[in-house]
Amino acid sequence: MNMKTKLCGITLKNPVMTASGTFGSGEEYAEFVDLNRLGAVVTKGVANVPWEGNPTPRVAEVYGGMLNAIGLQNPGIDLFIERDIPFLKKFDTRIIVNVCGHTAEEYVAVAERLSDQPVDLLEINISCPNVKEGGIAFGQNPKAVEAITNEVKRHARQPVIMKLSPNVTDITEMARAAEAGGADAVSMINTITGMKIDIHNRRFALANRTGGLSGPAVHPVAVRMVYETAQAVHIPIIGMGGILTAEDAIELILAGATAVAVGTANFANPRATEQIIEGIRDYMEQYQIADISELVGSVS
Repeated sequence: MNMKTKLCGITLKNPVMTASGTFGSGEEYAEFVDLNRLGAVVTKGVANVPWEGNPTPRVAEVYGGMLNAIGLQNPGIDLFIERDIPFLKKFDTRIIVNVCGHTAEEYVAVAERLSDQPVDLLEINISCPNVKEGGIAFGQNPKAVEAITNEVKRHARQPVIMKLSPNVTDITEMARAAEAGGADAVSMINTITGMKIDIHNRRFALANRTGGLSGPAVHPVAVRMVYETAQAVHIPIIGMGGILTAEDAIELILAGATAVAVGTANFANPRATEQIIEGIRDYMEQYQIADISELVGSVS
């Protein structure tokens, strides 16, 4: 039984990875999870300089998940290279670095800094606000998606994954734009914009007013968007959004995802990723699946 997964020419020991922003860079989870068992660790977003993030409160629990408005707080690329990459290199797992920025130049600066670093893939978070376009996210305009993808690809040494926002009318339009720009893969879905109000003090639960909804509530949306995108592009898809169990992960794989990323579940159950790997293996044994690739996009 083969669980190895090929992603942009890189072999993962299995299709299960962490979702950016939910696992730090692995160190805080290492005492709970054997990182060697994971297909890959996807780091928290990294910018060209440190970002402070949004004011608090930045997290709120809601039905079926949580809202977050962290604002991509991160220590910047210099500290990341000095501290986080050496830690991750201690483990036998692939390293995917999530990159954030407010301008094309900021994304490119990080890609160039990582060009000689021992990391396997770059995941470009295009849900960041494009300051040159009045704050609209890069990922909400197909022309901007294609342009930023093309620009990063011109400077990156590693394969480039574009992380797509679900806060659009047609996700396939954005996926096609990423493919046209030269993306090696796409990952989806990022969080859905939501809001929570505390009715007792009549105040917003988040200082930012709105936040990104993640957790089981978004899973059916993720399945639909992965399926639609798999019909529209010819590059691999990393599926994410509300994965709590192996069943959730398998659903995204059947919809067309080559690999899956586990996010919010890590907060409630630090061992979620390992349990999902075990569950996929059990499923393959139960249904006599010889190779994980047989399941990708096999829904009918």
